[in-house]
Amino acid sequence: MNRTPVFPAHAALGARFVDFGGWEMPVQYTGIIDEHHAVRRRAGLFDVSHMGEIELRGPRASAVCQELTTNDVGRLRDGQAQYSLLCLPSGGVVDDIIVHRITGERFLLCVNAANTEKDFAWIVEHRNGAEVVNRSAEFGQLALQGPRATGILTQVTDLPLHDIPSFCFREGLVAGCRALVAHTGYTGEDGWEIYCPAENALALWNALLDAGQASGIAPAGLGARDTLRLERALPLYGHELTAETTPLEAGLGWVVRFNTGDFIGRAALLRQREVGVSRHLVGLVMTAPGISRQGYRIFHDHQEAGAVTSGTKSPTLGKAIALGYVASTWKEIGTHLGIEIRGRLVAAEVVPLPFYRRAA
Repeated sequence: MNRTPVFPAHAALGARFVDFGGWEMPVQYTGIIDEHHAVRRRAGLFDVSHMGEIELRGPRASAVCQELTTNDVGRLRDGQAQYSLLCLPSGGVVDDIIVHRITGERFLLCVNAANTEKDFAWIVEHRNGAEVVNRSAEFGQLALQGPRATGILTQVTDLPLHDIPSFCFREGLVAGCRALVAHTGYTGEDGWEIYCPAENALALWNALLDAGQASGIAPAGLGARDTLRLERALPLYGHELTAETTPLEAGLGWVVRFNTGDFIGRAALLRQREVGVSRHLVGLVMTAPGISRQGYRIFHDHQEAGAVTSGTKSPTLGKAIALGYVASTWKEIGTHLGIEIRGRLVAAEVVPLPFYRRAA
């Protein structure tokens, strides 16, 4: 099984590990709820070095990014990042990614760990003149998230963090390590994702924990990362996004720019938009005791209406929440549904998304 460069620190902290797409990753240290609250209230540090990094280079790099992704790469300037999707010709999702424009001829794509090899092969197949390099082994990646994240990071870098807008990045030194520092994240809190040489990741992890000690920083595992992203209704590949689901069904129409020229999946998605989608991803709050999980069936008046894609007990809200696909007939806010949990139907209600939004 693969291990990140930060693995020795996780082991020393007594982390509990899980197999995550072939990576031995920390799911929790002191406990998922404690780590979740640390990120919402103070700061949490995640090791996400298992994520993949694929670079497109050359005069064709920008055009190929536009052909491969659904968002508008042409809107990016140097130092800007963009959430986007790789799609199949059918409109199904290959992966959700972050595109970083380093220069007009260099784009760094951050992809999901379990999809790295698949994505790389897909991009190479459609490179159309661009040079494509899988740089995943070169990078360590840490995510520092929470209301105190910027204050902590400021202690170990001279980068002007307060001048870096959301979804922008700069390159500079962090705790003496050369790094790309992106104002992005996957928790619903303000924070940073830091890409550094793999050999520096362990030292950077320790430096950030030391810098954040007085601010109450906590190492946070994948368990808290999942509850945090679910409260914010951020999709997870393999759950809300798959090769069988489209961005329009997932509520990601804002990431699909039909006016940027052709891209893989455009024709299918355009047809789906014209006809209308037959199912929607909705947010659900359980109105009776019970916690739903991926795959649980959703019913309306004993008629099967869809299935849950993610579910948990929200540490912030104190309620059981879920995301799931339901037939469009039952997507409206306030619709009463039932989720089958261990053979019994438990009441749930369709609610607006996200479940949680941080204060401005």
